[in-house]
Amino acid sequence: MVDALELAARIGSPLTESTFRDNRRMDVAATHILPLLTTLKNDFGFNMLIDLTAVDYLEYEGARDRFGVVYLLLNVDSGERLILRTAVNLPEATLPTATGLWRGADWMEREVFDMFGIRFAGHPDLRRILMPDEFTEFPLRKDYPVKGRGERHNFPVITRAGS
Repeated sequence: MVDALELAARIGSPLTESTFRDNRRMDVAATHILPLLTTLKNDFGFNMLIDLTAVDYLEYEGARDRFGVVYLLLNVDSGERLILRTAVNLPEATLPTATGLWRGADWMEREVFDMFGIRFAGHPDLRRILMPDEFTEFPLRKDYPVKGRGERHNFPVITRAGS
């Protein structure tokens, strides 16, 4: 099992460790997320990025940051799982890309960008993956209105010949 104190010493940043329902979590500053991911993959065998997602804490009681980005890692050999969390805020909600470590991060980061507007610096192809290119908002942000913001008015009209 990876030791949080050893990891903190290796990356030069404090880590906050917690457990919830048998899931081990570590919180790290956004400036140290890439060194932490690199160390976990190269030195501790966390060779699979299971998921990468985000949470908007806009109206969350006691929240100090706007967004939390969550990385779920797996050491395939030992079966150990680890959840890493980091925080980003507007207007510069940006993290370094993890595509150099796991190619699968490509589409996951694109999804987080598309739904939350969080950018990944150095990403090879950061563009929308779920929403049309004309869409200017980020639907999973808590400040996005439930009924939309008139988003359907700017979509191109597609007609079928002979209809």
